[in-house]
Amino acid sequence: MLNPDVILFVGDLGDGDLRTVKAINKISIPTAVILGNHDRGNDNSGVQLRSQISLLGEKDCSWRLCKWQNPLVSVVGARPCSAGGGYFLSQQMKAAFGHISLDESVRRIVNAANVASEELPLIILAHSGPTGLGSEASSICGRDWKVPSIDWGDKDLEISITQIQKVRKVDLVVFGHMHHELKRGRGTRQTFYHDLRRRTAYLNAACVPRRGIDALGDELCHFSWVEFSNRELIHASHRWYKNDSSIAFQETLFDKN
Repeated sequence: MLNPDVILFVGDLGDGDLRTVKAINKISIPTAVILGNHDRGNDNSGVQLRSQISLLGEKDCSWRLCKWQNPLVSVVGARPCSAGGGYFLSQQMKAAFGHISLDESVRRIVNAANVASEELPLIILAHSGPTGLGSEASSICGRDWKVPSIDWGDKDLEISITQIQKVRKVDLVVFGHMHHELKRGRGTRQTFYHDLRRRTAYLNAACVPRRGIDALGDELCHFSWVEFSNRELIHASHRWYKNDSSIAFQETLFDKN
């Protein structure tokens, strides 16, 4: 059954549609949201972007540590509205947040992680994943829509993770943006990578479309699912749920047991 302790949204909620944000804001269990490049709105004034951030309130985790009562995990948000490709701020981002440099973005992410409890697993929530995880089209953050394929992750996120790892473990980095299905029918993307040396797992949750219908006509909804026990990641999978919350299909990515 679908009964999570925490829900994380990796962005691209609906092209600035406030109805989706309002629905998310009604979720009663601990929820963290990082907005994606498709959430920044079509106005260069940043009004749509600021409206979403305002409506999300404490659920928005842009560059900050989520603050929940009796947290089971620590969740730190990375740079919002990223489109990948190293480091770039759209006009909407500049209007909403100002001209934030790569170094400033790193400082904000690292500072947020520094105040997170070391007694809890640390999760970094981003829209685009970090650079450094491969440059093939099928890599977890590889560019698949243009030749040549290159690493299309976020440079500030990679630098932040490296700096945080000098002090403490980063247990999990969750992101989206790079769709699981590759362009031009070239197969599927790697969606999970476990850095065993650093003990950091990377999970790409961008299953698009997230809703579908199976061969029997049942409606399905995709969720990426992770479990921790004794502060250690023990399970990660992609799951497709039916409307009755039963699991129709599961792709196991990692299982420690």
